[in-house]
Amino acid sequence: MAQIRRERLTASGDGEFVVFLIGMRVNDWWRVHRWLPVAMAMPRMLRELYRRPELGFVHAEMWFSRTIILVQYWRSMDQLLEYAKQRDAAHLPAWQDFNRRVGTDGSVGIWHETYAAGPGTYENVYVNMPPFGLGRAGTLQPAAAGRQSAAGRLAAARPDREPPGP
Repeated sequence: MAQIRRERLTASGDGEFVVFLIGMRVNDWWRVHRWLPVAMAMPRMLRELYRRPELGFVHAEMWFSRTIILVQYWRSMDQLLEYAKQRDAAHLPAWQDFNRRVGTDGSVGIWHETYAAGPGTYENVYVNMPPFGLGRAGTLQPAAAGRQSAAGRLAAARPDREPPGP
């Protein structure tokens, strides 16, 4: 287990980066033959992505429930989009298999949302946490010296912005 960092921290990415939310929702639990192959595809993709950092993937966090959610961090939108269509990578065959086996039969849902982020467009804080999320994908630093508040962290990342008032 990662060590808990007791200080108040904030994280930054390296310039622009992409936050990719992806997941699946089991709609019919008894149709295991429909949702299990979908659930098994993501660990294969993650192993591939961690083995091949040149693809642009940086890190992921995952939660399990009726809806499985992964938050992924990528170096660029171009790299994420390129990975999605690579014929020799794990994603495209998994996507084709989902469409062939499940399609729109309602047994298992899949979804994703993609966000581009850059300096001054995001903020975060971590207290009593191990490195997590962007704090694990990016660089952690003390949430001090103007970075104590959300407004301060946003302004610190953008020198053209006014710092927050008292």
